[in-house]
Amino acid sequence: MRVLLRSDTAGLGKRGDIVEVADGYARNYLVPTGRAMRATEGMVSQAGAMRRARDQRDARAREAAEAIARQLVPAVIRVQARAGSGGRLFGSVTAADVSQAVAEQMGIELDRRRLSIEEPIRTVGTHEIPVKLHAEVEFRVTVEVVAAG
Repeated sequence: MRVLLRSDTAGLGKRGDIVEVADGYARNYLVPTGRAMRATEGMVSQAGAMRRARDQRDARAREAAEAIARQLVPAVIRVQARAGSGGRLFGSVTAADVSQAVAEQMGIELDRRRLSIEEPIRTVGTHEIPVKLHAEVEFRVTVEVVAAG
């Protein structure tokens, strides 16, 4: 059965795509949950409009992410944390701490879930943190952790 996807569906396609799926999958899951509708001849032009709108929205999001990346890549974000004599922190610096520091120092709101910190930062010094704002925009933010005096 040919269906028009009304929302992004993992493993199947994005909104506005016309895909061929098993009849039972369409009838029992996609159509009742509102994720897709049966494709008719008139919907082909509607699908094209949905794809064009999606592409424009995606291009605007990518441009905004690139603008944020241009601001953050050369910057060094300073985070103060309590530390012991050996440079080890009493606790750790998390993605939420880095996100808050970026907002305070640069005026840019970053969602903490966009920061990819595998393990919380537990030492004083300079650290590189990967940030993924968009599927095509990934960069590293330099964070300098300093001991709070």
